[in-house]
Amino acid sequence: MRLTRPVLASATYATLAAVDTYLAGRPEPAARRARYVTKPLLMPTLLARTRLAGKDEPDSLGASAHTRSLMRGVETAQVFSWGGDVALLGRGQPSFLAGVGSFLTAHLGYIAGFLSARGPESTLSDPGPKAGIATWVITAPVMAVAAGRQDPTLRTPIAVYAGVLSTMFASSTLLDRSLPEPARRKILAGTSLFLLSDSLLGVQKFLRRKPSPLLESAVMATYTTGQWLIADGVIAAARD
Repeated sequence: MRLTRPVLASATYATLAAVDTYLAGRPEPAARRARYVTKPLLMPTLLARTRLAGKDEPDSLGASAHTRSLMRGVETAQVFSWGGDVALLGRGQPSFLAGVGSFLTAHLGYIAGFLSARGPESTLSDPGPKAGIATWVITAPVMAVAAGRQDPTLRTPIAVYAGVLSTMFASSTLLDRSLPEPARRKILAGTSLFLLSDSLLGVQKFLRRKPSPLLESAVMATYTTGQWLIADGVIAAARD
């Protein structure tokens, strides 16, 4: 039974992610209504899986102070990601800004968690932070200007969000090398997919004249996989 609960939560999350990814690419009103069920269940299921993993490995999971902080940061990020998921189901600018704010807070949770497990040898001159800065420099102006064409009040929030998103990715490259390499690779793959997902969402919302159903599914596929990999990598790191 000890293994059943995390496995069941994992299978439930995978099923929800697959169904919601499919529904995201369907234009029918029925598909949109169904997403009011599938999308809000994603993060609570992933959070349950994260916590169940901790309860089922009481002697090893979160044994060190920095992995406990890492787990707390991830759990906080999952809670605020849920808020963002729910907000973005709505239509209109208020819902969009609520989603941006919630996901920005989620990224701050990830940043806090990743930096709590930062390696003592890590510096801002490492390749990861440089890549994060380059990503922001390349993407933020484009997205901010494009958003500003729709509504000038969106320029600053989008630029700030892009900066926090890039910082989240950069901080995931600074994890202590004493953590298992496979776990660090999973986390980095997850933050990379999260970065890609939000970039695709920006393209969909600000750069395309007509929304693409395929792109909408790609946003959810990269997002749900990225969230899963971050959580799974952190669980693996804490079990070391």
